[in-house]
Order: sequence, then C-alpha cells, then structure tokens
Amino acid sequence: MRSRLLGSLYLSLAAAIWGGMFVVVKVVVGVVPPLELVWLRYLIALAALLTVGVVTKQSWRVAREDWPLILLIGLIGNTVSIITQEVGTMLSNAQTGAIITATTPAFMVVFARLILKERITLRKALSIILATAGVLLIVGKGGFDTSYRLGGLSLLAAALTWALMSVLVKKVPARYSQVTVTTYAVLVALVLLTPLMFSRLPELDLTAMTRPSIWGGLLYLGVISTACGFLLWNRGLRLLNAGSGGLFFFVQPVVGALLGWLLLGEAIGLAFWAGTVLIFSGVLLVIRDN
Repeated sequence: MRSRLLGSLYLSLAAAIWGGMFVVVKVVVGVVPPLELVWLRYLIALAALLTVGVVTKQSWRVAREDWPLILLIGLIGNTVSIITQEVGTMLSNAQTGAIITATTPAFMVVFARLILKERITLRKALSIILATAGVLLIVGKGGFDTSYRLGGLSLLAAALTWALMSVLVKKVPARYSQVTVTTYAVLVALVLLTPLMFSRLPELDLTAMTRPSIWGGLLYLGVISTACGFLLWNRGLRLLNAGSGGLFFFVQPVVGALLGWLLLGEAIGLAFWAGTVLIFSGVLLVIRDN
C-alpha cells in the first residue's frame, strides 16, 4: 500500500508539473520557436541532471544489451513526443494541449497489454471511462476550434509516442537509477537535435529572451518540467504497473485548464469542475486496484 501511495504521489506531481508546462510553453514559444525551445530545455535539463548525478554519486555504467532500449526511449519519448507536443501547443492553446495529450493513459493501457502483457481489469477499464468522460466534459462545446486541427494532430502524435515511451521505461532493468536513465534519454534527444540548431540558434531574438517571463519559463521547462518531471514520472512507473500509472496523466488537463484560466484568461465553466470530479474518481479507482 505504501508503494502504491508513493507511486501515486510521484505520478500526480509529474502530471501537475506538465499541466503547468502548457501555459509556460504558450508564453515562451512566441519568442523561442518549438524546435529551439526543445533543444534549450534539454540543455538546461542535462546540466541539472548531471549535477544531481554527481552530487548523489550515481553510477553511469549501462550494459551493452540495454543501450538499444535507452536509445529508443530517448528517441520516442524525449525527441519525437516533446517536439510534437510543443508544436501542437503553439498551434492550439493551453487547454487543448492538456486535453488531447490526456489521451495518453488509454494508449498506455493498450501498449502495456501488448508489450508487458498486463491484464486489463474491470476496475482499470472503468477508471479510463470515468477519466475520459471527465476530459470530454472539460473540453465542452467548442473546446476544439477547427483552426487547431493541425495542432490537434500533432498533440495526438505526442500522446501516442509518450505512452509508448512510458511503457518502454518499465522494461529498463531496476538496477539502473532514474537519474541515470533520464540523463541518457535527455542526452540522446540533445545529440539528435543539435545538428539542426547550427543554422537556427543565430536567428533567436536574444533581447526578447532576457525578459524574466522568457528565461524564467526556460528554467521551468528545463529544470522543473524536464529534469524533475521525468524523474518523478519514471520513479512512479517503477512503483505501479504501466496501465494503471498512466491514469495519473489525467491530472495534467485539470492543472493545465485551471492555469490557462488563471493566467491566460482561457474560459472554464461548471463542466470543468464536473469533469475534474470524474477524473479524480478514475484516479482513486486505480489507486485501489493496484
């Protein structure tokens, strides 16, 4: 029970952090384009993770047979998923970004069944139904503008690839720490993106980037959202099965929509609160099911 509650706490914190990320991305992406933004947040995250690793004296050794899995996690989750997520957020809005990527848990249940052979219990299925209904309520009428179609497709790709990455994390041997795995996955993404940056970085508006809202947003995305968020998520998945752990992703749209309302003036109504109740009802079922 203790590991269940602790895993639930880690996953909820990670999802809440990423809910706030949509608002931050919406502000920062007006100055720093999506690709450059991903590269900068990973550069900052790598520095933070290496610092944590050195201070805590982590072992950086990985067996040769485990490298393909870690490289795949870095490619699918830290590169493709994050780029499509930030492109999608730029083309839509903070609430839409949080809502569409909240389809991740359903994909995680499917991948967990196919890859890890996890059983889909009645309680788990009911949890997904309740939480999905909550998301649909939060979206409400007109929740998706037709002009956001391309952004929506990009966000859907982000949800699919993140779900696959989250299930693959479960296959990483337990002898490796979350700091080690996360650091290498971030490094993979950084290496893949760096060749694209040589011609793009000189075009950044360095004057605009000195604004507190921009550099503060970059620090949030790099240190809090990427380094801390990934560590919490990977740690939580170690304590719960992948299918159930994915349900905590539904905390993200609640936080994203709420902060979009508070900070960006995006409208929410009674449906938001009703949806929130359904989402957390689904999450509570998952906690009891593990």
